[in-house]
Amino acid sequence: MKHTTNPSRRRFFAQTGAGLLAWAGLPGWLHAMEGMGDMPKIKPHKTSPHFHPDVEIDLICKPSAVPILPGQPTRVLQYAAKLIKGPANTLTEIAGSYLGPVLRFEKGQKIRINLHNQLDTPTITHWHGLHVPAEMDGHPMYQIGKGEILVYEFEMLNRASMNIYHPHTHNLTGEHVYRGLAGAILVNDLEERKLELPSGEYEVPIVIQDRLFDDNNQLIYVRHMRDRMMGFYGDRILVNGRPDFQLDVASRAYRFRVLNGSTARIYKLAWDDNSPVTVIGTDGGLLETPVNKAYVMLAPGERLDIWADFSGRKVGSQLVMRSREFSGVLPMMAERMMGGAGHGRMGGGMHGSALPVGSDYPVFSIKVARQVGDGPALPNKLSTIKRYTLGDTANPNKPVPIGISEGPMAMQLNGRPYAFNDILPSERIPVNTVQLMEIFHAHGSHGGPGKHDGAEQGHGMQQGGMRHRMGMKHGGGDNTEQGGHRMGGMGGGMMAMAHPIHMHGQYFQILSRTVNAGESEAYASVKDGFIEGGWKDTVLVMPGERVRLIKPFEDFKGLFMYHCHNLEHEDMGMMRDFSVE
Repeated sequence: MKHTTNPSRRRFFAQTGAGLLAWAGLPGWLHAMEGMGDMPKIKPHKTSPHFHPDVEIDLICKPSAVPILPGQPTRVLQYAAKLIKGPANTLTEIAGSYLGPVLRFEKGQKIRINLHNQLDTPTITHWHGLHVPAEMDGHPMYQIGKGEILVYEFEMLNRASMNIYHPHTHNLTGEHVYRGLAGAILVNDLEERKLELPSGEYEVPIVIQDRLFDDNNQLIYVRHMRDRMMGFYGDRILVNGRPDFQLDVASRAYRFRVLNGSTARIYKLAWDDNSPVTVIGTDGGLLETPVNKAYVMLAPGERLDIWADFSGRKVGSQLVMRSREFSGVLPMMAERMMGGAGHGRMGGGMHGSALPVGSDYPVFSIKVARQVGDGPALPNKLSTIKRYTLGDTANPNKPVPIGISEGPMAMQLNGRPYAFNDILPSERIPVNTVQLMEIFHAHGSHGGPGKHDGAEQGHGMQQGGMRHRMGMKHGGGDNTEQGGHRMGGMGGGMMAMAHPIHMHGQYFQILSRTVNAGESEAYASVKDGFIEGGWKDTVLVMPGERVRLIKPFEDFKGLFMYHCHNLEHEDMGMMRDFSVE
């Protein structure tokens, strides 16, 4: 495999300080990123004369500057859009935000989107959550250079749901998203419309992101190796691109369409008055019935549809959505260094954080500004979901393995870093089948192609790897004790951490979650916040946890990615392709 430093990576290294290092002296984690192979250059798709769109949009990726904090504007990358054809409500700008406009589509619409690249680096846009042909999905092999145009043409097959559009550029996804390239897609259908849920000003997108600014209000991103290994964490929460977000509401029900747009930060969302969080939908649309939770977990790439009813609250009253304390998503040592929940802050600079992972802090606030009459009531029945069972799967006794392995300088899936056209036997999926899949922690193993297959491949990685080589114990809660201190967070392995695993293509259903014997206190701090009854495309997998899910692969052949949606991990190679054949 070639080991080349592509131009976009050179620019990235220079911007983050790594360019000061000679290539021969770069640490292993940078070599690992560069060793993921060159992405092939495929000629951009052009307009098809046989495709007649109901909606056509020009979508432009461009550098910009916007006021975020008092003082100097912040340089960002931004999506801008122009409606060429279609309903007037197709595009909704988020006023004063660097985020792209909300795109609203109807199930069954034929859609054409012309992507214009005005950036100095290659780019591509992925429609996170949409069921589209492989060549329209935003695979990085289709990325385009400055001045080029890529035409997407597809029919909207999704049910009503909130989805995302963001770049998927090879080795640059995290930086592009962090600097502003992201937006929401709202799909509507007849089933949802009959419910007459809150709409218009009462349907509010809530995009949560963390950012780090320098003294000149400019974004800081990836300062050192730890920012990639652990994920990059800012010290300021932005909602819809604005700090200290407050929403003035009427005394009635609202629908909050919530997206975790951070590159790495996980949130534990709860109201400050301990009233329940009422969830009516997840990544793939409405649940069958509403679910009340004391808190809900939200990992990067995940979405929540929240019913928020302010009826009966007095004008002037306030309510705060907070992220509550939790632990276990990072290795214990990293949590201590970053001052996470239950730990004092150790040091400053590159280790300490003003907003530690898993600590308690406000996300946004609500103020009841006006009194109104009765609003809509929460429906008891929301939707009908086809439930898959093991009997529906083509492989009930041999799940497709997705083994997460974290090493000192490597983030991998199924024992391998990302490389184009490097498909393992277990990653070849027959089209129009329903597959049982299993995600688990392989703890640093580096198995090769052909060494294992199917469930045997996953079993081999789990039993081998760092934990075995270091003599870590296998019993109890799968934790390692040394001098009375937990070494690696839950699940053994000194690098064990939580990973939000996203799969391109169709949504999936979670079949089961199991944890190693002796459930840890850390897992107990998050386990009641998972919503499992609906359609998902991203699932948070905690250390020591094994998640089984059922996913259809219908309609389209080709390469569909799956990866960690901690975008720093994705850029380090925690990404693979399924070849649907």
